[in-house]
Amino acid sequence: MNLFLNYQKRFMDYLKSLEKKKIIDLPDNLKGLIVELPPKEHKGDMSCNVAMILAKFNKKTPLDLANILKKNFLENFKEFEKIDVAKPGFLNINFKIDFWKNHLFKIIQSDANYGSNRNLQQKYNIEFVSANPTGPLHVGHCRGAIIGDALSNLLKFNGHLVTKEYYVNDYGNQIKIFVLSVYHRILEITEEKIFPFDKDLYPGDYIIDIAKKIVEEKNIKDFKNFNKVYEKLAKESLKFSIELIKNNLDNLGVEHDSFVYESELIKNEFVSKTIKKLQKDNYVYKGKLEPPKGELSKDWKTRDQLLFNSTKFGDDTDRALQKEDKTWTYFASDIAYHAHKINRNFDILVNILGSDHTGYIKRITAAVRAISKNKINLVCKVSQLVKLFKKGEPFKMSKRKGDYITVEDLIKEVGRDSVRFMMLNRSNDVELNFDFEKVTEKSKDNPVFYVQYAYARINSIFRVLKLDIENDIKLVNEDFTLNQYEIEILKKISEWPRCVEISSFKFEPHRIPFYLYDLVTLFHSYWNLGTEKKEFRFVLKNNSLNNSRLLLLQALFIVIRNGMSILGVSTPKSM
Repeated sequence: MNLFLNYQKRFMDYLKSLEKKKIIDLPDNLKGLIVELPPKEHKGDMSCNVAMILAKFNKKTPLDLANILKKNFLENFKEFEKIDVAKPGFLNINFKIDFWKNHLFKIIQSDANYGSNRNLQQKYNIEFVSANPTGPLHVGHCRGAIIGDALSNLLKFNGHLVTKEYYVNDYGNQIKIFVLSVYHRILEITEEKIFPFDKDLYPGDYIIDIAKKIVEEKNIKDFKNFNKVYEKLAKESLKFSIELIKNNLDNLGVEHDSFVYESELIKNEFVSKTIKKLQKDNYVYKGKLEPPKGELSKDWKTRDQLLFNSTKFGDDTDRALQKEDKTWTYFASDIAYHAHKINRNFDILVNILGSDHTGYIKRITAAVRAISKNKINLVCKVSQLVKLFKKGEPFKMSKRKGDYITVEDLIKEVGRDSVRFMMLNRSNDVELNFDFEKVTEKSKDNPVFYVQYAYARINSIFRVLKLDIENDIKLVNEDFTLNQYEIEILKKISEWPRCVEISSFKFEPHRIPFYLYDLVTLFHSYWNLGTEKKEFRFVLKNNSLNNSRLLLLQALFIVIRNGMSILGVSTPKSM
């Protein structure tokens, strides 16, 4: 159903037949041949650059070759109404009305699968969020969570097998600080001891909530000695912290398939086994590291330590695997975690990282290359910062949960749909300005409203006609007509599989809301024409409507529904 990809293949096959007839000469491959929508000023249904690709090889100008190809294409492809040649050598193709009728029928018959490019099924591991389990998710985590979830939905829509994964960093100094924070809140509750705010602890009210739950459960009887209760207290504290995080994710409409715990990898000696394997492959050695750039020499200790030869796999420097006390570095644990992924036979690994992890990409990519012997591809996408605005000014909401704005706060303020759509309405690698006024106003300037409103309008037409949009419309061959505005909408609908294809290939789910906004803009503009001219109205006085227009609306309904489903945003039938 990918119109452009289909014709790209058909054109390639037909060019080979022209070569056999000695009409043209072909190179070894046709790399660079593109079939796409032409610019609006060219007024075609489909455009191809074939003449420009082959002109030099055939010792002709692109325009001369385009005119030769035009004649042959019109003779062979009977569905073409006309072909215009546009400088510097584009073939701009217009289809006959019968083609659009048949294409529209195919779209409706595809229904929930329309747009899906189910070619080669692959097994993906998408790791996202993976925030330290020391508190609720904040706005930065929110964006990464939504990008990871939407990307997973997109790949699933294309028929791939996807595991959505959360890596729990439940080992190290931050966990000790977190547990100590809970401990002091428990003493505050049980013995009325004042919480030591002057120490480097987590002060958020969520720590109080966790402390209360632990006290109420009574699984730990005596809190007098921190060292004695540490192990049990850590287990209970992390349990409630993970519950809090899962609840945050649930409010966002995000559910992970798998949670992998760092502590389990260390406990099962998976880290040491992975490092030993790398040693066996001669990727680990004992050596000295130079101080980091900008680091004062007096603050740096040069010592022999265990190093991973990451420069061999494209990194800027080799990396330490053990701390001075012989415990594993975070990087060593992360290498083991990615080895754990590879052992589960994924074809492609995708990491959605926070903006503070940009510098980490080279080293973990190097590690995956080493572990997999360059057989597994790791894709890293960085979720950039989110800046909150209200009335044009930076906006800070309640910080009851700590020293940052939480996902819970954000959803309460504007709702899940607005949060999800707007977090996806920019490329992941650019900062996002989240304007509270814009995402709540009912206007064209609010993309989520504009798309949902189009869906509601379509449903309202069918309610007036007392028809079920999914069951009552029949594919009727007679009396099929489409005006120029309707064909423009249908052309945009035909672009949907192409949008899905590119979004999947580039791991860029933000292309989906862009496309939906452009699509519904055409629809709303056409709707507005009906306020001035009766012939463009969707519902006439006698509640009648021609069948072809009903079919077009049904195709619109399908695309908006499929697109919003990928984004994880609702499609209300009325607004």
